[in-house]
Amino acid sequence: MKNYTTQMDAARQGIITPQLETVAKKEYMEPEKLRKLVAEGKVVIPANKNHLCLNPEGVGSMLRTKINVNLGVSRDCKDYDIELEKVMQAVNMGAEAIMDLSSHGNTEPFRCKLTRECPAMIGTVPVYDAVIHYQRDLATLTAKDLIDVVRLHAENGVDFVTLHCGITRKTIDQIRKHKRKMNIVSRGGSLIFAWMCMTGEENPFYEYYDDILDICREYDVTISLGDACRPGCLADATDVCQIEELVRLGELTKRAWEKDVQIMVEGPGHVPMDQIAANMKVQQTICMGAPFYVLGPLVTDIAPGYDHITSAIGGAIAAMSGAAFLCYVTPAEHLALPNVEDVKQGIIASRIAAHAADIAKGIPHARDIDDKMADARQKLDWEAQWECALDPETAKAIRADRSPEHDDTCSMCGKFCAVRSMNKALAGEYIDIL
Repeated sequence: MKNYTTQMDAARQGIITPQLETVAKKEYMEPEKLRKLVAEGKVVIPANKNHLCLNPEGVGSMLRTKINVNLGVSRDCKDYDIELEKVMQAVNMGAEAIMDLSSHGNTEPFRCKLTRECPAMIGTVPVYDAVIHYQRDLATLTAKDLIDVVRLHAENGVDFVTLHCGITRKTIDQIRKHKRKMNIVSRGGSLIFAWMCMTGEENPFYEYYDDILDICREYDVTISLGDACRPGCLADATDVCQIEELVRLGELTKRAWEKDVQIMVEGPGHVPMDQIAANMKVQQTICMGAPFYVLGPLVTDIAPGYDHITSAIGGAIAAMSGAAFLCYVTPAEHLALPNVEDVKQGIIASRIAAHAADIAKGIPHARDIDDKMADARQKLDWEAQWECALDPETAKAIRADRSPEHDDTCSMCGKFCAVRSMNKALAGEYIDIL
């Protein structure tokens, strides 16, 4: 049997791995076709060798759009049991990935529990963990310290890591010169920016990128190239800082592929609707078709408490235009750490966006469930409708709370129900309204 280091290495050798075979079945795709896409870098299968319980998924614009859920404790909200409840809810609701963004406490046991017990892809942002892991202020950390945390996460079984490799000391001058409204809103990007400002050194994730590639190749960790300069408001969308960083991410993508390391590229952010498709096209061109992982995009800045909706609008357009992976946004975005209900609302909104985009793209069998729902509604078969619903419990609760006088109607239309009237008319039956 041939040996291989990563899913990309195997694909380039012509090997169909067990993970690739699983993904091919889920996507209704011939394994050989999928293998070629993985070999080209247009699909990634994040699958750390130490994540033994993983149910693998593929990420690429020609596959079903995948959903990521951000979780993790903070200094103000530090209950790991609640975070585990969120994890289980996210998995049960169909999220394909969990990102642990914990920024407080002993993070390693929680991270290891995820990779030991959670079947979804697990991602992290190692720079968040560095200060917590070493219990030292940011300015006292060395480049080696930061790289060593990447290795620790790889050893822990993390499937993908977000690394903000694309900002350099040149970015400091750009941010000061171009006078963005929101400067840098990426938490990881701001930490790297601050570290460079305080130490006078180059971004270690850029300077020692080859060392990071060696770590990721050893454990088959997919790199998600973070967009430190993603726009944090509509005014900053598609500006010089964002595009210049994207060009550098394209160069880093090519370098990773030379070492058989899988790459995703992260994208905006806050973007007006009319710029979303263009952003997707530019990324696909500059990054040579590497899967695009987007936060939103949020299409307006004025909806705190409802940003899961502004994000879903942008996410649907982005995925239809080529994005492969949507990071959910919850109603708590810009306001607080999301609670369990916020997580649910964020997942539902993102899944609606992803599913709508998959239908528009013609992903095989994407519309099957919609056609089943139409059949159930035409028959006024409520149980069949619950089986098709994204969130059947909520649908059932709404109907039960406002139950109709007659079971074959709902409390909005009653006997004026168009479906009921048409069924009776076509069957030659008398239609009683009063």
